[in-house]
Amino acid sequence: MVRFLHTADWQIGMTRRFLEPEAQSRFTAARTDAIRRLGEVAAAQDCAFVVVCGDVFESNHLTGRTVRRALDALRTVPVPVYLLPGNHDPLDAASVYRSALFLAERPGHVHVLERAGVHEVSPGVELVAAPWESKHPGRDLVAEAMGLLPPGPAPEGVTRVVVGHGGVDTFDPEWRDHATIATGPLVQALDAGQVHYVALGDRHSRTEVAGRADLQYAGTPEPTRETEVAPGEALVVEVDPGAPSGERVRVRGHRVGTWGFTVLDRQVDSDADVASLDAELAALPDPDRTVVFLNLRGMLGVVEHARLEEVRGRHADRLGALVEREQHRDLVVADDDAAWAELELGGFLGPAVEEIRAEAQRPAPAGSPSAQEAPVETSSAPFLAGRPDDEASARDALALLYRLSRSGS
Repeated sequence: MVRFLHTADWQIGMTRRFLEPEAQSRFTAARTDAIRRLGEVAAAQDCAFVVVCGDVFESNHLTGRTVRRALDALRTVPVPVYLLPGNHDPLDAASVYRSALFLAERPGHVHVLERAGVHEVSPGVELVAAPWESKHPGRDLVAEAMGLLPPGPAPEGVTRVVVGHGGVDTFDPEWRDHATIATGPLVQALDAGQVHYVALGDRHSRTEVAGRADLQYAGTPEPTRETEVAPGEALVVEVDPGAPSGERVRVRGHRVGTWGFTVLDRQVDSDADVASLDAELAALPDPDRTVVFLNLRGMLGVVEHARLEEVRGRHADRLGALVEREQHRDLVVADDDAAWAELELGGFLGPAVEEIRAEAQRPAPAGSPSAQEAPVETSSAPFLAGRPDDEASARDALALLYRLSRSGS
């Protein structure tokens, strides 16, 4: 029986546009720290080695600091590590794996699978590697590597693990990418005992392909987007080549991720709804490592909207990121005479408010994006300084002015 750790898509050096610089620094560090946690899992589970199925690095154009920190983390992994170049870090002319820095500082137990075909990693254990030599190879690299195997079952006592990267035809039936991996031949090779496990990378969600435990994507050890399913894991794989075909492989997931991505799709029509959203955001675990995609819809008065803005701002300070995308926002704010009367704004502010309210209620020109909006509604979008004066910017200005006036600013 052979036990090893299957992981992929570390993408060291990844940046996310929705992260502020401070949060981006922590996100970057977490991806490197994940390497150390993977090493701890490998040691605790008595794994013989680690395979990383592509996209170890976000690109081939990274700073020396980023590469060195990754190598420092790899140095702590107590078992051999085999890195497969993927579409993000292919073996092209600029390959990070062929850089002077990487070659000079690579730990001795870290190996790059830069040749397609069989690599014997220990007596009786073979990796069948399918490295990417460019971003657009235009062919099924896994099928090409499998073609280098002798026909028939693996020799007795030999465990073969395929190490590949890319999408499979199960998820891309139209073969839009010529590098798509054909699963049918892999299933046949597994059933025939020619190979015993297929370790894949590229899909950031942990996924069994064709419903098989012996043909899997490990997913990414740290999540990267809100659409991923079961990210943040590594797979401990046990292979017994002498067992019957349906019992040769056992796979267990181990949690290594520390960041979380979540989507909150909420209706807010009252102060109670705003309070409920506030409580829900406050209850999220590890807020500084949580990215929330907030989709809001509904109608609020000026007062309730001011409270919502305070909730948004407070939790944006606590969270890794609070992301609101325009296409997922359907929240309007109703102008309210009583709300403005309560503020008793004097001086230049009183006439300014009336002028802005009049502008906000002016019908939009036919065909404009806001032409279909009711004239008494106030947009929930943030105020953008420098935007041309129109009814939409006036509604935004009213929302901002109310919040500032209520806070005494």
